[in-house]
Amino acid sequence: MSDDGAALGTRLRERDTSAAPAALNLLESTTAADRRQAAALLHEVSPAVLGGEAPGHVVGVTGPPGAGKSTLLSALLHEWRAHGRSVAMLAVDPSSKRSGGSLLGDRARIDFDPADRGVLIRSTAAGERLGGLAWATRAAAHALAAAFDIVVIETVGVGQAETEVADVADTVAVVVQPGGGDVLQFLKSGIMETPDVLVVTKSDLGQIAMRTRRDLSAALRSLGSRSTQVLGVCALAPASGIAELVQALDEHRADLDVAQSRLGSRRAGALSNFAVEYGEHGLRRLGGRVAAERLLLSQDPGLEVPALVAALERAAGETAEASNVGA
Repeated sequence: MSDDGAALGTRLRERDTSAAPAALNLLESTTAADRRQAAALLHEVSPAVLGGEAPGHVVGVTGPPGAGKSTLLSALLHEWRAHGRSVAMLAVDPSSKRSGGSLLGDRARIDFDPADRGVLIRSTAAGERLGGLAWATRAAAHALAAAFDIVVIETVGVGQAETEVADVADTVAVVVQPGGGDVLQFLKSGIMETPDVLVVTKSDLGQIAMRTRRDLSAALRSLGSRSTQVLGVCALAPASGIAELVQALDEHRADLDVAQSRLGSRRAGALSNFAVEYGEHGLRRLGGRVAAERLLLSQDPGLEVPALVAALERAAGETAEASNVGA
C-alpha cells in the first residue's frame, strides 16, 4: 500500500524529520500510484501551502572525484550539528548505463551518528539525466527543505553537466584539491561559472594549497567574477577553515533572493521534465520552447513542479484537440 503523500508532506511541513525516509521512498518510486502520491506530497510543501519558500538552505557540493567532498561534508556536518542545525544530505552516485543500477556508496564515506534524529543521509542514483540529478533528487531537495535547516546535494562531480546542481541549490560550493590541474579543466568545462564558494581542500599541504587558491582567484577575476569566495580548508583533524566555510555559505544565502531563484528553478525543472517525457514533438504542440516558457510564466508562482508539468500537458492536449477539430 502506498504511503499517504499528503500526510507525509504535512509532517514535513510541520518539521517532523522522521517523515523524511518514507517521503524519499515515495519520491523515488516510479509506479503510477506513487507518482500521484508524490505529487500530493509536493503540494503540501509547495510555496502556495507554506505561504512562502521552504526555510531550509539547499547547498550543492560538487567537484572532481577524489577532491575530498565526503571528508569535507563530514566536517561540515559536525559543525552544523554543533550549532543545533538539522541536516539532510543527498549523496548522488552515478548510475550504470548498462543496468541502471548505482553503487550508492557515498553514505558510507560520510561520518555521522546513525542515532542522531537531526541527521538524514541518503544515497540516490543519478539516473539518466545528463545533468547528474534525477527528478527524485530535485524533488527531494525541495521537500526536505521544509523540515531540515540544511539540505545538501553532493553530486558525482564528473564534468560540465554537473552544473545542473546550480539550478536546484541556493548555494553551490565547488571543491578542489591542491595541485590537481583543476583550474585549467574548470575553465575548459565552464564549471567556473557555477560556484558561489570555491573550496580548496587539504590546506595543511601549505604552499601548494596556497598556490591553488591564488590560481583560482586569478581565474575568477579573468571571468569577471569578484563575488565568489575562495576558501582553504583542512577537513581532517585538527580541522581548520570549516567554521569560515559555514559562514561563507550562510552569507551567500542571506544575500540571495531565494523566492526568485527557486521560482526559476521550478519552472526550468518543469520544462525539462516535460521535454524528457514528450520530446520535441510535445514542445512543438505548445508552439515551441519559448511559448512553453511563456506559459510557465503565466502560472501561479506557488505551484510545485508536478502541477507546472500538468499545466503544460493540458495546454499541449488543448492544442492537439484544436488541431484535430480544424482538420
